[in-house]
Amino acid sequence: MSAAAVVAASIGFIPGTAQAADPVKPASQAAGAPAADPAEGVAAGFGTFTSAATGSSAQLSVFLSARMSSAYGFELTTSLNRGTPPLDTTIDWGDGTTETIVASGSSETRTKHTYKQLGEYTIKATAVDPVLGTQGTTEVRVKTLGSEFTPYGPTRLLDTRSGTGAVTGKAKGYSSTRLKVAGNGGIPTGVTAVALNVTATNTTSGGHVSVFASGTTRPTASNINFEAGQTVPNLVIAKVGADGYVELYNGGWEPVDLIADVTGYFVQNEAGGYAPQAPSRVVDTRYGTGTQRGPVAGQGSFTVKVAEPGATAVALNVTVTNPQEAGHLTVHPAGQAAPTTSNVNFTAGQTVANSVIVPVGKDGEITVRNGSWAPSDVIVELVGTYSTASNGAYVAVTPVRQIDTRESWSEGPWPTRGYLWQAFSLEQEAWVLNTTVTNTHGAGFLSVAPDPNASIDYYDKTAVTPERPVSSTLNWTAGKTVANLVQASAGDNGIVDFWNQGWDRADLVVDIFGYYDNR
Repeated sequence: MSAAAVVAASIGFIPGTAQAADPVKPASQAAGAPAADPAEGVAAGFGTFTSAATGSSAQLSVFLSARMSSAYGFELTTSLNRGTPPLDTTIDWGDGTTETIVASGSSETRTKHTYKQLGEYTIKATAVDPVLGTQGTTEVRVKTLGSEFTPYGPTRLLDTRSGTGAVTGKAKGYSSTRLKVAGNGGIPTGVTAVALNVTATNTTSGGHVSVFASGTTRPTASNINFEAGQTVPNLVIAKVGADGYVELYNGGWEPVDLIADVTGYFVQNEAGGYAPQAPSRVVDTRYGTGTQRGPVAGQGSFTVKVAEPGATAVALNVTVTNPQEAGHLTVHPAGQAAPTTSNVNFTAGQTVANSVIVPVGKDGEITVRNGSWAPSDVIVELVGTYSTASNGAYVAVTPVRQIDTRESWSEGPWPTRGYLWQAFSLEQEAWVLNTTVTNTHGAGFLSVAPDPNASIDYYDKTAVTPERPVSSTLNWTAGKTVANLVQASAGDNGIVDFWNQGWDRADLVVDIFGYYDNR
């Protein structure tokens, strides 16, 4: 894609904080990245179900092959053993609907069907030859691809410091720690993916952590990047292996302690679907947004309503800024005691953001607790809601790198005070991405938001300038590499913008881990 220059209206910028506030309106550049192809990362996940060819006689038999085509849909291939004449074949989809197609053995007939609910179905095909008086019938049992979310916890599944979920002791360098998910506690067998807040701590050198399904090839994508002496968390929506395990790979030379807290899991049946939205700021203690104005006291907390009745969980981006001492934040359902888990870890003076998926209390409320002994400001942005009324089903993919501005194919550097637009498929509601900013030369923050333009607008150079977001996904300072998960809404046009809200050069890396589909 060719780069397109546009002039952007600016709301401003304060280096190192989680908002923007410019006294001037500098020019902003926009660059395009190669289009994302979901099939590139998901091809291995699209299974095919086949039937045996059966019939009442050797003169007429039916064969079915059903391939997953979306979270809720299949493409059915029907073939007969007779070439002529073509025969009417009745397809019973197993959900109370039927249709008649014309099929023959001389060619394959393809039919698409979308189910209204996730689950297992029996597809039955019946062909009748009125001339010979023969009938061919066969069936195939299928299971939809998509998965919906069930809140759980928050509960600690892994802590190498205490031996929770693994042997006591640090994870060795360049080795994996296996973590049982399916069948662990109240988590059922058959889960397809899990939401984990993973933390690397007690680090003595630089490195990274990659979380992936057991029994699969370790991806090149990383979830956490750390330096010596850092404690770094990041939310991970990890595909679960067929044996029910995930692996956490320590990509550093030295041992490191690993912690994993679960907040929910995904299963291939009806539970809670996802409804994405453009990031919306629901709390900012610096201005009294959503709660009392002023820093949250040490060991203090606040409660805020973030969802309407019927919601089971919410997806948030939580930022701590202006902390006076080191500490952590814990986000949990309102009305419950604070768990021992943490979501954001920070040091004095640091601005740190982390994605959070958390169950909500009965009134759609959550509580945020400051685990430090000193005050800190807190910002909470809502990016999506899980509920029984929503039907956005999750499809985990083999992680694939979509953007890397360090590479030549990315069409140049990430524009300062500008954005890189990425075209995704129009058929998906939202994308689960891991964003990493590296090679930073100054302070700044990343904003991720849907673009109001279509791809053709950029090609035709008629694109309008998107409004500069005030939301933040992650914050960085010079020389730091920072990562955070993003559940990015693709909006109405299937395009996501990645804003460099800094004055200095930086590189952006974006890895695709999955998407939400409602069809």
